[in-house]
Amino acid sequence: MIQGTLLNIISGNSEYNSIISNSAIICGSAIDILKALPDNYFQSCITSPPYWGLRDYGVSDQIGAEDILNDYIRNLTAVFQQVKRVLKEDGTFWLNVGDSYTSGNRTWRDIDKKNQARAMKYRPQTPSGLKPKDLIGVPWRIAFALQNDGWYLRSDIIWHKPNCQPESVQDRPTRCHEYIFLLSKNEKYFYNPDAIKEESTNGLKKNKRSVWSINTEPFTGAHFATFPEALVSPCILAGSKEKDIILDPFFGSGTVGYVSLKFKRSFVGIDINPEYIKIAKNRIGLDNTIVRKMA
Repeated sequence: MIQGTLLNIISGNSEYNSIISNSAIICGSAIDILKALPDNYFQSCITSPPYWGLRDYGVSDQIGAEDILNDYIRNLTAVFQQVKRVLKEDGTFWLNVGDSYTSGNRTWRDIDKKNQARAMKYRPQTPSGLKPKDLIGVPWRIAFALQNDGWYLRSDIIWHKPNCQPESVQDRPTRCHEYIFLLSKNEKYFYNPDAIKEESTNGLKKNKRSVWSINTEPFTGAHFATFPEALVSPCILAGSKEKDIILDPFFGSGTVGYVSLKFKRSFVGIDINPEYIKIAKNRIGLDNTIVRKMA
C-alpha cells in the first residue's frame, strides 16, 4: 500500500497531470450531483451504497435509512438510472452490497464497541411478507430491480471475508460474505479478462473466478465499513483502461479514488456526508469540490 497522501507522491509526475486535473471529490446528494454531470462520460462505476437498516451515518435524507425496504430499492434504482446515463456506452457498473435480517420490529440497536456505526436510533420495520429472523435478500432484490430497469446483470461475485466479524448466533452459520454484481449498460461492453487472470496450480493463468477471498481492512479515522483496496483493484483493472475516468457516487473514505489514481485512472467521488468528504480529501490529498469541472 502507498503510505501518506497519494497526491504528494504522484503529483510531480507529468503523466499524472491530466489524471489529477480530471479527478474531483464532490459533496452532495448522489442523485442531484449526477443529474449535473454529462452523458456518456465515465468508463466504469464502482460503488458500495449504504446498506439498508444497518448503519446510521448521521445525515438527513441518507439512503439506507428508509422505513420501507421498497423505498430504499426505488431510491437506489433512481440513483443508478443516472449512473447508467453518465456511463459510456461500453461502460460497466460494479455494485457491492450486503444483506441483512429482519429486525423483529425492534426500534433501535445498542452501541457496539467494535463498530460504533452499528449503534442506531432507528430500525426499519419487518418488510411486508417477511417474518422475524428472515434473511431479507436485499442484494438480489436490488439486482433484479436494476435488471428490470434495463441493466444487463452479468455476474454475481462472492466477496468471501476470511477475517469476518464473529457473530454470537447459535441457530445459523456466521455470515462471511457479501455480493458484488457486475452490470453493464449494453449487451457489449469493455471488459479486460487478461488484466485480472489468476495463477493456476500448474503455473498457467486462468480466468478469474467468481469467489474473491479478500480480508476486510480498517482505515484510521473512519468509523464505518470501508472498501478494501484489493476488492476495488480487479474491478478497475477489468473495467477500464489507463486514463479512463471512474465514478463512485457513494465515496465514503475514498478507496475507489485512491486505487484509481494508483492505476493511472481519473475519478469522481460523490458523498453526502461532509465528514466523509474530509476523510477522503485528507487521504488522497485532492481539494476539489467544483461540480462545473465536469461540464
